[in-house]
Amino acid sequence: MKIVQITDLHVGREGEETFGVDVRANFLKIKQAILKEKPDHLVLSGDLCFDKGDKVIYQWIKEHLDEINIPYDVISGNHDDPVMLAEIFELNDNLHDQQLYFAKNLGGYPFLFLDTTTGIVSQEQLHWLKTELAKHDREVVIFMHHPPIKANVPFMDSRHALRNKPEVQQVLFNHPHPISIFTGHYHVEKNIRHGNTIVHITPSCYFQIDQKHPEFKVDHHRIGFREITLENGTIMDTVKYL
Repeated sequence: MKIVQITDLHVGREGEETFGVDVRANFLKIKQAILKEKPDHLVLSGDLCFDKGDKVIYQWIKEHLDEINIPYDVISGNHDDPVMLAEIFELNDNLHDQQLYFAKNLGGYPFLFLDTTTGIVSQEQLHWLKTELAKHDREVVIFMHHPPIKANVPFMDSRHALRNKPEVQQVLFNHPHPISIFTGHYHVEKNIRHGNTIVHITPSCYFQIDQKHPEFKVDHHRIGFREITLENGTIMDTVKYL
């Protein structure tokens, strides 16, 4: 099974100024690249909107996704509104106390999708996460917007990191089986492993951030996505840039 992950689209309204980047054109380029890859599934892992949740933007994205006829899942990022997102993408069954999180099986693997819109994994979600992990005696795959482990990207680690990492890590690290986590948010490409957990940070569809500079600095404007292949008990992934 082949899954494509795209993240941090930051799509604005038509004609909205987005710091000189045509984010709508970027999304359409990614859409065409996805069609060429012919994945079985697509995951949008947060920050669909440029600044804040917007029904018009969600509807525009959904119309384009529905055109390509590939099953997809969507989660919320810190520039989204999970309630609004759930309404437009018809995900209200996965909405819990204004948080969008859920579980499903893809390619024979258990997948968990978390909501970190507020910059934390809520206590309610942590309890759910622990319960869900306990159901599986094999590797689990998680999609979430914020990386749950420090990534050594100074600007993001110091200003925009997940705020309750220790509590989340306690749940993850105590699980006796491997966990593969796919995130966005940091606008970089990076992999971090700690014990049983490996975090794959996927580059943005907007711009990439300098991984060494302590203040905000754009590294480059090449946009990317991640291709994840599940095959015979093995998870393989690669990042592709346009």
